[in-house]
Amino acid sequence: MKNLFFVALLALVGLQAKAQTVSVSKALFRQGDEMNWAKPDVDDASWSEIDITRQWDKQGFPRNNHAYGWYRIHVNIPKSLLGGADQQNVVLFQLPKADDVDECYLNGKLIGATGRMPTDPAGYFCGVDFVRDYPVDVKKGGILWDAENVIAVRVYNRGGSGGLFSRPLTISSPRAADGLSMSLTEENNGRSHCDVEISSAYASAAGGTFVATLTDRQTGAVISTLSKKLSIKRGRPMRVSVPYDKRRMCLLTATYTDTKTGKILSESKQLKYILTPAAPVTPRFNNAPVYGVRPGSPVIYRFPVSGEKPMKFTSDYLPEGLQLSESDGALSGRIDKPCELTFTVTAENARGKASQKFTLKVGEHMIGLTPPMGWNSWNCWGLSISQEKVMSSTQALIDKGLADYGYGYINIDDGWEAEERNLDGTIEANAKFPSMKGMIDWLHERGLKFGIYSSPGETTCGGYLGSLGHEKQDAEVWNKWGVDYLKYDWCSYERVREQDNDWGFASCMRPYLLMQKFVREQPRDIFYSLGPLGGTQVYLWGLYCDGNSWRTAQDINDTWASILDVGFRQQAGKAQYSSVGHWNDPDMLVVGKVGWGSSLRETRLTPDEQYTHITLWTLLASNMLIGCDIAQMDEFTLNLLCNNEVNAVNQDVLGKQADRVFKEGDIEVWSRPLADGAIAVGIFNVGDKEQQVDMKSLIPAETTKTVRDLWRQQDLTASELVCTIPAHGCRYLKVFL
Repeated sequence: MKNLFFVALLALVGLQAKAQTVSVSKALFRQGDEMNWAKPDVDDASWSEIDITRQWDKQGFPRNNHAYGWYRIHVNIPKSLLGGADQQNVVLFQLPKADDVDECYLNGKLIGATGRMPTDPAGYFCGVDFVRDYPVDVKKGGILWDAENVIAVRVYNRGGSGGLFSRPLTISSPRAADGLSMSLTEENNGRSHCDVEISSAYASAAGGTFVATLTDRQTGAVISTLSKKLSIKRGRPMRVSVPYDKRRMCLLTATYTDTKTGKILSESKQLKYILTPAAPVTPRFNNAPVYGVRPGSPVIYRFPVSGEKPMKFTSDYLPEGLQLSESDGALSGRIDKPCELTFTVTAENARGKASQKFTLKVGEHMIGLTPPMGWNSWNCWGLSISQEKVMSSTQALIDKGLADYGYGYINIDDGWEAEERNLDGTIEANAKFPSMKGMIDWLHERGLKFGIYSSPGETTCGGYLGSLGHEKQDAEVWNKWGVDYLKYDWCSYERVREQDNDWGFASCMRPYLLMQKFVREQPRDIFYSLGPLGGTQVYLWGLYCDGNSWRTAQDINDTWASILDVGFRQQAGKAQYSSVGHWNDPDMLVVGKVGWGSSLRETRLTPDEQYTHITLWTLLASNMLIGCDIAQMDEFTLNLLCNNEVNAVNQDVLGKQADRVFKEGDIEVWSRPLADGAIAVGIFNVGDKEQQVDMKSLIPAETTKTVRDLWRQQDLTASELVCTIPAHGCRYLKVFL
């Protein structure tokens, strides 16, 4: 190993009195996975040389999905690295990024990991976009001074490009101030405030001045300024709470200046602001006045009514074959023949009552007359979903009032399947779901519906059992359990196409047509949601597979780049493929706390971006499936999802999806006609700077009677039509003609 050119090569060694840095960009590499490769004495002479700043498939190594690779870096770490450092306790190992998960070992000892491997008990979690800075204790970390050290990095690649990339490995002794970090955490349940925390990763103390400035983003006026002297030491973070008004669009700028080094930490944060007015305490219906069901299928519907609880539900005339729960408005029963049944439902509480004329349409093609609203487990629980989490999420959906706004589907994603099928080929749920049917019955009793996940391939995206060769059996099991929604993903079916060397649309449609046949044979309604792959253009043929919705883009994530691509670029021009009962689906909602497993975090979308996200999705007549942990949903997210006028656009019975009707620079206008003759208009600023606009000139109508702001639920005056739209923000209008 001594002849390798990067052994003991210090690509960048500072010779000044300040701390030095070692930088290495080359390593030895091998695909595969053996844990003893972490040990320093492994013979790696036959391993390949690789550049750690570029992913392995970009250097000629196979681009395998669900694959592991190991990097071994031999490097001399000089004791002089500590020279001139103002703290002598820590050496910082800064790794490149890894696609997707990494574990880092120093001389056989684990010093850090980012993301979670598939074998982790908490479930797989992608760590591709996270910084990898691993501090090592000088006395206890096992560093061999002025000698060869072996840094071994284990990387797991789930799909696409894989391996280390983006920067060299650097090893340095940082200043005490370099260990300082600042985080801003909001709390808007009740009294709104933002907690600023400054902490240190190192033992050496640091001190300085902290200043917090609160600014009104609409006027630019400074609301308040707070200044404090702080002393920070490891294990003793300093916290400062900054109160704010949640009804104002506030910007918080927090700045810490270190006295000794002059280093400045500064973070700015858009604080969450609530536009949706409080709902009245009297009953209010928040649903489209229509629901569809096939003849003979069970009716499962919950009237979404907000207002003070308890509430009593009655009907002046309830058609024969239907029952209405007085306590929660759950409608159940069965109608055997095609018909239209119109009746009035009344909700009453101690503050008043409200009534709605409601129509139940019974016919062969009545599934999904409006886009589904509900919750999907994937974006918060990933493969760790369980029966207990489903039931607790359901109870939170009811307790927080989301069911009162039409969120009626509780859908689980991957991770529910048993490891093997029964001897007769039927599928079972795994031990995390001790009673799938009992759980679904419990949901149905509350007027809520249940969704499940599978794939036309041998395995699902998460590596569980798919439906290939067992389509009829699976559909029959789902009917027996009471499943109301099927998300049929693509995943491993690509192998079938490769074996058949068949790459046309017919090969994409074939597995979906097969499952459609067996799903529709069941004596219950199952909303049929088609996955995103299969040539990706599912919208071109999803209707012919009797799909009730189909994905129109790749998976979404909680970044503005993803919203811009998935929501704006990939939905423009696709309104023609959407119709009543057959909806375009740009993927689930990424607001609230998400994380794909046990380590949940706030969405990375700013408040402005979240308003844009919900505005565009409702205009698109999209599936409205919440992806966050409902139990941890704060007041901001709840108000974002529970604006009855905004949701009414999504649920409009005319069923016409919006399309882009204007684009000039960073301003885009999307609009759709509504059943009452009005039009819904979203005016978006997709650029990085605020823009002043005259909204009247952008409304796609010659004459207007009234222009209503849907988020604020108020009619606008002529002067209010000239406004400033923040970067990545929007205005949402209903225009009465």
